[in-house]
Amino acid sequence: MTDQQHIQIRGARENNLKNISLDIPKHQITVFTGVSGSGKSSLVFDTIAAEAQRQLNETFTAFVQGFMPHYGQPDVDSIEFLNAPIIINQKRIGGGSRSTMGTYTDISALLRLLFSRVGQPYAGPAFAFSFNTPQGMCLECEGIGKTVQLDMDAFLDPTKSLNGGAILHPDFKVGKLLWKSYALSNQFDLDKPVQDYSEAELHALLHGDGAGVDLAMGYLKYEGLVDRFNRSYIKKDSGAMSERNKAVFEQFVNTQTCPVCGGARLNEAALACRIDGRNIAEWSDLEATELIGVLQTLSDPVAVKVAAKLRERIQHLIEIGLGYLSLSRETATLSGGESQRIKMIRHLGNSLTDMLYILDEPSVGLHARDVARLNGLLRQLRDKGNTVLVVEHDPDVIAVADHIVDIGPKAGTHGGEVVFAGSVAELHRADTLTGRFLSQHLPIKTKVRTATGHLKIEAATLNNLKNVSVSVPTGLLTVVTGVAGSGKSTLINDVFLAQHPGAIVIDQGRVGANSRSAPATYTGIMDDIRQAFAKANKVSASLFSFNSAGSCPECSGLGIIYTDLAFMEGMTTRCDACEGKRFKPEVLDYHLRGKTISDVLEMTAEDALAFFTEKKVRAVVQAMNDVGLGYLKLGQPLSTVSGGEGQRLKLATELHKQGSVYVMDEPTTGLHLSDIGLLMSMIDRLVDAGNTVILIEHHLDVIRQADWIIDLGPEGGSAGGQILFEGPPALLSQSERSITGQFI
Repeated sequence: MTDQQHIQIRGARENNLKNISLDIPKHQITVFTGVSGSGKSSLVFDTIAAEAQRQLNETFTAFVQGFMPHYGQPDVDSIEFLNAPIIINQKRIGGGSRSTMGTYTDISALLRLLFSRVGQPYAGPAFAFSFNTPQGMCLECEGIGKTVQLDMDAFLDPTKSLNGGAILHPDFKVGKLLWKSYALSNQFDLDKPVQDYSEAELHALLHGDGAGVDLAMGYLKYEGLVDRFNRSYIKKDSGAMSERNKAVFEQFVNTQTCPVCGGARLNEAALACRIDGRNIAEWSDLEATELIGVLQTLSDPVAVKVAAKLRERIQHLIEIGLGYLSLSRETATLSGGESQRIKMIRHLGNSLTDMLYILDEPSVGLHARDVARLNGLLRQLRDKGNTVLVVEHDPDVIAVADHIVDIGPKAGTHGGEVVFAGSVAELHRADTLTGRFLSQHLPIKTKVRTATGHLKIEAATLNNLKNVSVSVPTGLLTVVTGVAGSGKSTLINDVFLAQHPGAIVIDQGRVGANSRSAPATYTGIMDDIRQAFAKANKVSASLFSFNSAGSCPECSGLGIIYTDLAFMEGMTTRCDACEGKRFKPEVLDYHLRGKTISDVLEMTAEDALAFFTEKKVRAVVQAMNDVGLGYLKLGQPLSTVSGGEGQRLKLATELHKQGSVYVMDEPTTGLHLSDIGLLMSMIDRLVDAGNTVILIEHHLDVIRQADWIIDLGPEGGSAGGQILFEGPPALLSQSERSITGQFI
C-alpha cells in the first residue's frame, strides 16, 4: 500500500547531495536546517520545487509551456506524491514603475471597487480608478506619476561636431548604427561644431523627420535626436530595463513629479471622486495601519461590506510587520525580505488547500518581535490543509516546526547528507552542528572598545526620519537596530553614505550573475593563478583564461552547449570537445605542481588553501575560508551563489583594507548559527585593525556583541524614524521605549 501522507524522495544527487532518500510529512511545517552550503537549497529548491513545478507545467499544452519558465529534470531517482507548488522566494518583486504594493496584492482592486460604488461624484466603474488603464490614468504622465525629459546638456556637447562625438549617449557613439543615421543623411557638415549650426540645421538634428537613410546594412528611417530618444527610451518603462541600461538612461534624463496629476497618477475625474474628503490616491498613500483605521469609520452599508474584505487583507500586512507600507509604494523599492512577506500575503487570501508552500528564509529582515507574527502566518498556511517547507536558520522559526530535516554535517563536499530528521525537542539533543548551537547564545559584551572619533549625521529627514542627528563612533563595531521600517536603511544606506561616500559597502546585491563570473574572477585571483601557470610553463598567461586564448572553441569556454528546442524546453549539455573543462586540450597539458588549470578551478577554497603557495592567492582563499565559504569552488558560476554567500564573498575581497569605514547590511543572512561566531571574530579583527564597522542587523547574538548600538523606532513607517537609544549593549535593556531592548 502506498503512503500518500508523505512526499517520498529517493536518490537525490543534485549539486552536492549524496544520494539522499527521505520522507517529508504532508500537512505539516517542515523546516530544513544546516550550515550554509550544506545542500538545503539543493534539496528543497533545486530538487523538490523544481520537480513539482516541472510536473505541473507539463499538464499544460506545448504552446502554453513555451511561455512559461523552464525547469530541468533534477538529478533524482524519483519523487512521489508531490503537491502543486507555490514557491515564495526572496527574489525582489520588481515589476516596473506601474507595479505597486496595492496592485501586486490586489488590495487596490478592492479599493477601486469601493470608490466606484460609494465615491462622490460618481466617476465610473472600478477600472476608471486604475492608473494602468486609459480610462483612469493621467494622460500627461500615462499613469506613472512622473514625467521624464531628455537632459539636453548631458546628451549633446555643442562644442563638438558629429565626427568629434557631439552625441554623448553610448548608443549614439561615432561609427555606431544610430550615429550613421545622422552622419549619412547628407544633412549636416560632420566636422562643424553643433553650436555653429543654423536654426534650420539644429531643428533638423533634434526634431527633423527626414527621408530614410540608405545604409550599407539596410534602410534606416531618419528621426530627430529628441524624437528618437523619447520613442526608444522614455516611452519604454524604465522599471523594466536592465540595471546597466537603467543606469545609462538615468544619466541623460531629468525626472520630475507630473505637473498635471501631482504624482497621483490618475486623471481629473478619478481624483475628483472622494470618500470622507479623500480621493483614492490619498487613501493609497496612507500607511496600512492608518488605512485600516479609516476603513472602520465608514457607515454606508455597501461601503461597510467592501471595507470588511479590505480590512481583512490589510490586517494580514500588519500582522506580518508591514503595517508601515502604503498601497502606493512601488514594488521595485521593496527589500528581498519585504518582497517575500508580501508574496505570503497574496497566498493567504486564497482558498486553495493541499498545496505545497516552499519558503526561503522568511525571517530575513525581520526584528525578533515580528518573527512570532511570521510563525502565525506559517501556521495559518498549514492549518488550511497545506504542506509547508521552510529553509531557515532562525531558532524562533525552527521552534515552530512540526518536523525538522537537518542537512550536513558541514558544507560543500563535506555536506549533502541528512544528519537528522525528527522533532524540535529531538534536535536539541542531537549531535549535529544545528543541535549543538540551537541553545547557545553569545553573551552581552561588557568590555567595549573606546571610540577614536565620530562621524556625524546631521538633521536627517529623508523618508520617515524625524530630524535625526546622531554620531557614529569610529574605531568601534556599531550595530544599527530597530523593527522593519523603523528607518535603519534610510539612516545608513541613504543618509550616512551620502555624507560619507568613501565607506566600503558590503550589501546583498548580486555579485554578478553571468555564466562567466566565478569566485576566482570576482576576487581578482584568477590573474595571479594564470600568471603562476604561465611562469611555471614559460607560456602566455592568456592561454589559461577560458574567456581568451585558451577557451575551448566549441563552447567558447562555457563548458556547456545550449540547444534551443523552440517550444520545447531547451537542452543544456556538457561540451564533448572539452568534457566541460572549458579549455582547449593543449592547455590541459600544462601543469602547476601536478594540477591543470581545470583541476584548480574545480578546487574548493578549502582545497586551494592547502595547494597554493602564491601569497596573493593564499590571502584571498584564506579570507574565503574565514567568512565561511571554504566549500565554494574557485570556478563555480556566480549565478549559483546565494545573496548571503555573495555578501560574504564581497567581504572576503575587502578584508585587507585598513583605516576604512565598512557598512554591512544584515551580514548574517543565510548564515548558520555555528557561523555567527566566525563572522563576529572576523569583524572583530577588522575593528582591531583600526577600521570602523557599521552593521544593520536584527540577529540578537550580533547585537549583544556590539561596542555601540543605535536603536531606531519605536515602530515602522510614520511611527518610527526616531533614535530610541545610543550606547553600549549592556544598557540597552534599560531603555523603556526600545523593543530591541526587550528581546536582547
